[in-house]
Amino acid sequence: MTDCLFAAPDLIADAQARFDALTNYEATVRSTPYAGVPVEVRYCYCKPGFIRMDFIRPHAGAVLTYSPETDRVTLWPFGFHTFPRLALAPDNPLIQGPNAHRIDHSDIGALLGNVRELQRHGKTQIVGHEAVGSRHAVHLVISGAPEHDAAGDGCYQLWLDVMTGLPIKVIRANGRGEMIETVLMEDLRVDLPEIEPFL
Repeated sequence: MTDCLFAAPDLIADAQARFDALTNYEATVRSTPYAGVPVEVRYCYCKPGFIRMDFIRPHAGAVLTYSPETDRVTLWPFGFHTFPRLALAPDNPLIQGPNAHRIDHSDIGALLGNVRELQRHGKTQIVGHEAVGSRHAVHLVISGAPEHDAAGDGCYQLWLDVMTGLPIKVIRANGRGEMIETVLMEDLRVDLPEIEPFL
């Protein structure tokens, strides 16, 4: 399986194709910003872009959902389908995460789009094969050229799971080499036959 992933001519393009082919995925996402509060959520995604985030920390019990049909976010501060329920725009500062992350730009496809934009004017290096928890992954470093620094992101390190071809760990740094955040996607599962309702 590892050799098969290494054999792909462009591992980021391959990951994008695998994301495009899936119908849904879920994972426990742990985001650790280098300045700010760590965030841990149970994350669910369904095509064409429905997202649900059940917070483990901070704000344990809070739930956010996003519907691409209405382009609105629903926030349940005290649990799914409990009172109160707030309807918000996805760019509302109240629900933006560390480093101004938005729920409607939080999925693996959005991440890969950012990486591919950086890759277009930069370089990609295969570091090698490494373990991430109990999973085996291919470690890549994507660095942008200074004159083409995409969206202020100077470098991504990605660990692509050899089973799914999708990222299970990401480290992001700015153009000055300063670390921005580390994201782990644990227990990543794709194309589940049943997934919890979003609305």
